[in-house]
Amino acid sequence: MEGLLRQPQWRIIDQSSVGPHFQALQSFGIDDTLCASVGAGQAPATARAWVHHNTIVLGIQDTKLPFLQEGIQFLHKKGHQSIVRNSGGLAVVLDEGVLNISLILPEAEKGIDINRGYDAMWVLIQRMFADFTQQIEAREIVGSYCPGSYDLSIGGKKFAGISQRRLKKGVAVQIYLCVNGSGSGRAELVREFYRKAKRNEQTRFAYPEIVPEVMASLSELLKVELSIGDVMLRLLTELKNNSDLLFAGPLNEYELELLPGYYQRIVERNEKLAEM
Repeated sequence: MEGLLRQPQWRIIDQSSVGPHFQALQSFGIDDTLCASVGAGQAPATARAWVHHNTIVLGIQDTKLPFLQEGIQFLHKKGHQSIVRNSGGLAVVLDEGVLNISLILPEAEKGIDINRGYDAMWVLIQRMFADFTQQIEAREIVGSYCPGSYDLSIGGKKFAGISQRRLKKGVAVQIYLCVNGSGSGRAELVREFYRKAKRNEQTRFAYPEIVPEVMASLSELLKVELSIGDVMLRLLTELKNNSDLLFAGPLNEYELELLPGYYQRIVERNEKLAEM
């Protein structure tokens, strides 16, 4: 756990303030590119921070909902676009109050046990907010959207979810942090999406019964108004404490060559969804 956060170098790619034209499809293409690059030893361990405006990111299971198009139309009416990511999990909300962090690590000779990846992210978030007395727990919060055993919560209310993507000897540990805004408001949106997309149909897969009250933002839970910039500063401080060199660097030449191919795969997956 300690070992994963501790890296000789951390490269930071900060895309947290690019603006509304920055599409989530690009993000998933970039993370796959970074996995391949870091896994091949062509780049150091990389932390990427990113924000997308009014986007619902669906998991692959969500695409099997019986009335999916009705759910998507509802989201569009509410001003949200929807995309399907290439990793597991279920629907999550991204907006300008949600900071996403990806830690891209090399799978060294022994490989990274899946829980070690999750634990590294949990430890990072605990350290980033160590100046607050509230305890950050990692356990499934029933009633949240995209529930998982590494939901991060304070007092039983979830503010973050963690996922992992593994590709070509690289591991991306990804978290979305609800920094500010209404956590229950976001949950309400996803609850309504499932109501429209599932109705009362029996499905083989159990979709979450969302209880908006079990979700909140960090600002709500810590009772202090946090901005994305505040959290970025905390992230940079922790990465600096865990490396000999922290530097901001763009994609290198190797990565710029890989990116179009990985981006195209995500685009094609989403085009297939549009035809369903």
